[in-house]
Amino acid sequence: QVQLVESGGGLVQTGGSLRLSCQASGRTFTITTMGWFRQAPGKELEFVASIKWTRNNEYYLDSVKGRFTISKNNAKNWLYLQMDNLQPEDTAVYYCAASSEAQTYSASYFNTRSRYSAWGQGTQVTVSS
Repeated sequence: QVQLVESGGGLVQTGGSLRLSCQASGRTFTITTMGWFRQAPGKELEFVASIKWTRNNEYYLDSVKGRFTISKNNAKNWLYLQMDNLQPEDTAVYYCAASSEAQTYSASYFNTRSRYSAWGQGTQVTVSS
């Protein structure tokens, strides 16, 4: 089992920045891909970004491209999401997730919740207008 704990959420004004972090523990050697999802009030869970754990390959939701950056420190089992130029529509609970599915698939394959087997508890991001 992989355990995930997010941190770094908070309240920020429109145009501001936040950096989310996610610490993985447990059977981390099984991780092939990690991702970030978000869920706004009354809405479905939405994919935000994914990253291959042992090579350079990332994939983003179109609406966050150029504003959000997913990164990792896989030696220390950390995942990050740098969020710049935040907008009110980015307000949501953000979750990190880990997958142990086939290493050969690219990051774009991991844009749905069904690809992931481990989830964090979530961290709230609120962007005020």
